[in-house]
Amino acid sequence: MPEIEAPVQILITGIMAAGKSTIAQALAERLPKSVHLRGDLFRRMIVNGRAVMDAPLSDEALGQLRLRYQLAAQAADGYLAAGFTVVYQDVIIGDVLNEVVAMRREWPLYVVVLCPSPAAALERDAHRHKQTYQSWTPEGLDQALRDETPHIGLWLDTSDLTVAETVDAIFNRLETARIR
Repeated sequence: MPEIEAPVQILITGIMAAGKSTIAQALAERLPKSVHLRGDLFRRMIVNGRAVMDAPLSDEALGQLRLRYQLAAQAADGYLAAGFTVVYQDVIIGDVLNEVVAMRREWPLYVVVLCPSPAAALERDAHRHKQTYQSWTPEGLDQALRDETPHIGLWLDTSDLTVAETVDAIFNRLETARIR
């Protein structure tokens, strides 16, 4: 594991069922003072008026998605200021990745994009407690990820990697993931 001078933030993104939550948790568990920040928590806190995140996204859904990213950035800043390394994971696809990166302030930032094949994501989705592919398809999201998302940070095909192998690959190539 490389030496990481806390506090830093590691942003993990990818399509649904790419393994973001599992990898973020395993990564955070290997760091001495860390937080696993789950972006979806901010969506789930909305009791009434939560927009449905079905394809295509409505204006309200896009607004709530941006709010979720802003709230996550604010929470990350609080943890970073307290000396924690923040491993933040969320689905951040398209040009909005640049917006989310811009929300990350003065702290060192690493971006990791998990990009398993659509077939691997669909297989993983079938084994989760929640199935996420209904109005979205893994192929459509994968195409948006690869064609519309800025190619910054470390892009990692995790189709054939275990959780431990993925975390090792991230630590071994962490400097590739560094944005600032």
